[in-house]
Amino acid sequence: MGDKRILCVGLVCLDIISVVDAYPAEDTDTRCLSQRWQRGGNASNSCTVLSLLGAPCAFMGSLAPGHAADFVLADLQRYAVELTHVVLHPGCSFPTSIVISNVSRGTRTILHTNRNLPDVTAQDFEQVDLAQYKWIHWEGRNAAEQVKMIQRVEEHNRACAAHQRVSTSVEVEKPRAELYQLLGYGDVVFVSKDVAKDFGFQSAAAAVKGLHARARPGATVICAWAEEGADALGPDGELVHSAAFSPETIVDTLGAGDTFNASVILALSRGQSLQEALTFGCQVAGRKCGVQGYDGIV
Repeated sequence: MGDKRILCVGLVCLDIISVVDAYPAEDTDTRCLSQRWQRGGNASNSCTVLSLLGAPCAFMGSLAPGHAADFVLADLQRYAVELTHVVLHPGCSFPTSIVISNVSRGTRTILHTNRNLPDVTAQDFEQVDLAQYKWIHWEGRNAAEQVKMIQRVEEHNRACAAHQRVSTSVEVEKPRAELYQLLGYGDVVFVSKDVAKDFGFQSAAAAVKGLHARARPGATVICAWAEEGADALGPDGELVHSAAFSPETIVDTLGAGDTFNASVILALSRGQSLQEALTFGCQVAGRKCGVQGYDGIV
């Protein structure tokens, strides 16, 4: 596949992160230990990790003009993420997330605001030159439009030689019924713990077994379950498990799932086995939890 890139389609936003030594009780006045701006959004975060791990990558998503957009664009460029497919929407508000990071418990609470910025559409995706990419990953958002995007890739692949085909993956993170149609698309389907529980599953192994029938024939279903590691079920029907690799001290869990997804995608795109990819994903996600931000994962 040469120097072909990995494209991530989804959200970029501004995270405003307040670090506290304990989660604030109701009706109290709490002093922060620190506060910072950080580029966020699942697809955006995965691009950061891919770039740090040495993979040429690109981001596709929507932006609204302003200081926040200037900040995130500069940060994407700092990590050498290509921005060919960013769609600008003048007059819209840029999405932000208020993040409260609890250092004493290693947890974070997110309040997300996205008032009127539309997601990229299948029409926007028509401008993507599929021959430039070896893998395209979708963060599940406007599912009906994203299904059309994936179908375009499937049509492209049917006309290609095997070595020219574009691999696809989707992430179904939020427990929303409209996103569940994405379970039937993609070579790899990432399912979150929250979604698994919404279907009634109480473990990653049960989730990938139960949801595999919803995936398309030949697909792989993957579910990470925090400190319990991750499980996957591939086309051969064999259950694969990796333990978690927790750091000695949990510093920052924000973006750990995006780190896991990116690391698994990279390993699979390089021809590694499902077991190797799952283990690599848990290892890198564990390293991420031991540092603030992403720069310490490699």
